[in-house]
Amino acid sequence: MSKTLLTTFSDAEIKRQASAGIARDLRDARFPGVYFRFGQRRERGTWYLVTGSKWSKIAGYPELPVKNLISALPGIRERLAVDPEASTAAGTLHTVGQVLDWFAERHARDRSLSAKRKATAASAISCHLKPRLEGLAVAEVSRSTLDKLLMWPAQAEVSLSYVRLMWGVLVVAFRQAAKLRLITNNPIAGFKFTDFTTARVVPKAARLRAVQLEEVLEQLRTRFDESPVDCTLALLMLCHGTRVGETRQARWAHLTQGAQAEWFIPAENTKTRCEHRLPLTRQALALLERYRAWQQGRGYQGAFIFPAKNGRPMTESQACAVFTRLGQGEWTSHDLRKVARTGWTDLGVDYLIGEMLVNHTLTRNVQTYIHTSAEQLKRDALEKWHAWLDSKGFAAIHGSTEAGIAISHITPEANGGAACAANSESVKSEDSK
Repeated sequence: MSKTLLTTFSDAEIKRQASAGIARDLRDARFPGVYFRFGQRRERGTWYLVTGSKWSKIAGYPELPVKNLISALPGIRERLAVDPEASTAAGTLHTVGQVLDWFAERHARDRSLSAKRKATAASAISCHLKPRLEGLAVAEVSRSTLDKLLMWPAQAEVSLSYVRLMWGVLVVAFRQAAKLRLITNNPIAGFKFTDFTTARVVPKAARLRAVQLEEVLEQLRTRFDESPVDCTLALLMLCHGTRVGETRQARWAHLTQGAQAEWFIPAENTKTRCEHRLPLTRQALALLERYRAWQQGRGYQGAFIFPAKNGRPMTESQACAVFTRLGQGEWTSHDLRKVARTGWTDLGVDYLIGEMLVNHTLTRNVQTYIHTSAEQLKRDALEKWHAWLDSKGFAAIHGSTEAGIAISHITPEANGGAACAANSESVKSEDSK
């Protein structure tokens, strides 16, 4: 077997030489220093860049076909010109579609991320990024190609905030692939969203203002007996500024009683992946007691405050349906959170306390220097807020005039599933209205 054969690199030529079984190595005069060496099983092999007596691996074959090798070589030589000790590895992902497929699978299996965040990224990849960029070679990615294929067409079809979300997914995918050397270099390193548009992403305007809450509370009061699940879900969010996902997954066991009664939200239910504790005022306890009495009257003995018919918590789609019914397109669940946060500011609640209450991620400096959960200050803020809501009609819903109300906790029993089905019928029937 001869050692080296001078030929012209192509996938077809490699296949012919593999069958011939004569040469161990192939080289092409067009690409000095580049060698292809057959493996023991000649249908496979390895690309090398030879400098002097040093053989540096580029990639395996057929993982890196000839076309992609030729595309990768300029980048490899450029890296070596800057740093002779740099890696010659060409990576195994050669198109943007391959990078996105790899990232989508990795992202879907990341246990640190919420199901909603995974679904959002998966949707951006499958519905927008892959259809526009799938066949684009990584080596051909540039500001102009991204602007032509993705950014400018997308901004004409979807909101600018969603285009920015898509951009964020693409940035993270390339950055991670480059870190793991699955691509030779990050083609969008240094790119910014503002390279493609000067328009600013404007926050959505609040569709629910404090002056409207009297009308909203009256609506919830009149509908409570008919739709206690809907009304209690909305009222808990209004009272505490919680996210809909945090609220719909709440369990009765997460509530504690006494002078320091609180609502505990576990990390897996929060967007920030940090556990959250909210003081429960006498008004909130009274609301929950009224709702609990309704549940028990229907025979429910399960764990969840807002159960679905399968014994699990209310789903995201069921929660969306609740606010479609209540808001009638004029306001959403997030508007309740916004109006609560705005109300706290108007009542003089300290900015940091307000941010703690809505469970926003605090800055690194705050996390470094402030080591307190400020429970009493949070309680003072919520008591002030709930007293203000009382003046707008909340008192007529919870009916409390006492200094403290105790929730009658129960332990889920073996028949919890059947009882849950009985309670969930109201959710199902309400969804069908």
